[in-house]
Amino acid sequence: MKEKIIKYIQKKYGAKPEYLWKRYPGYAIYRHDDNRKWFALTANIMPDMIGAPGAEEIEVVNVKIDDLMLRDILLQQEGYYPGYHMNKMNWMTIVLDGTVPYEAVCSMIDASFEATASAKKKKNFRQPKEWIIPANPKYYDIVHAFDDATEIDWKQGAGIIKGDTVYMYVGAPVSAVLYKCKVTETDIPYKYEDKNLTINSLMKIELVKRYREDQFTFDVLKKEYGIFAVRGPRGIPNSLSAALKKG
Repeated sequence: MKEKIIKYIQKKYGAKPEYLWKRYPGYAIYRHDDNRKWFALTANIMPDMIGAPGAEEIEVVNVKIDDLMLRDILLQQEGYYPGYHMNKMNWMTIVLDGTVPYEAVCSMIDASFEATASAKKKKNFRQPKEWIIPANPKYYDIVHAFDDATEIDWKQGAGIIKGDTVYMYVGAPVSAVLYKCKVTETDIPYKYEDKNLTINSLMKIELVKRYREDQFTFDVLKKEYGIFAVRGPRGIPNSLSAALKKG
């Protein structure tokens, strides 16, 4: 499988194997062409080096993983081990003997590539995300913002990029999610500051869907989805995502 993985990396990312160690001629690293960071390492090692069973040499690939919860889950499954000869908190070793399916290995390489990419490159490779963002009706009449337009300018939240989806939570006295919007443009220069608000850039958001005020109230978010505050842009659990899409 190692040869298939090498071909996958070369075809998708254009990264050729680099053999850096004379003592270990079978070890190859793969890195980004801009920031030069490694995103994978392939090698042949003895099983006891990672605590795997067996007495014959095995093929492995090292990948970086930023999601520590996912890391802990994977380490409980066969074929995944703490990173060999690398930071064990951020890197993982996957045995290439078929225990972990080829498609799953490729997905982990993709995740590692994104985790080690430059900020500019991450924007190109990151998949669209869903966010819930706050809107304070005391400062802006968000309740009627989409009455005369389907697209408006809004304060850009950290981490939000074009193509993402934002669900707008309108604060008291409404206290509910009212709109689903698509982010159509980001990084629009804008400077504003007062005692209540600071804006450094704007994004354009396009209305996709409206919700009734009694559908996704603060009480519903808290009791059913574990969201106890919406003070800034935040990701949403899969269960809430499904409900918002259905609602």
